[in-house]
Amino acid sequence: MAQTVRRTPPFTLNTDGHPHPRENTLVGIAAVLGLLAFTTAFFHNLHLLSSWAGLFGIAIALWGQFVSVTTAERFVLMVSLGMSGVGFYLGMAHGGLYGGV
Repeated sequence: MAQTVRRTPPFTLNTDGHPHPRENTLVGIAAVLGLLAFTTAFFHNLHLLSSWAGLFGIAIALWGQFVSVTTAERFVLMVSLGMSGVGFYLGMAHGGLYGGV
């Protein structure tokens, strides 16, 4: 018996079938800032970049959680929030937002 197979793209944030440009933009910005904060947090001399990127990443990821629609968006936002938090806290431990002034 022939049945219809619905195939969705392997990676999509719009799992409900509707476009969400504002939410997807927030997810993308939060992911980039979280990755930037996380990777630069392990270098002691980049504490300014990691702490500021982490702070903005936390704020954008939390706002994205507030307006998110799908579970895929929330998943990426929570991972980004975690990476931003690690980057922020390690950046603060290495010298802070203003370079230890």
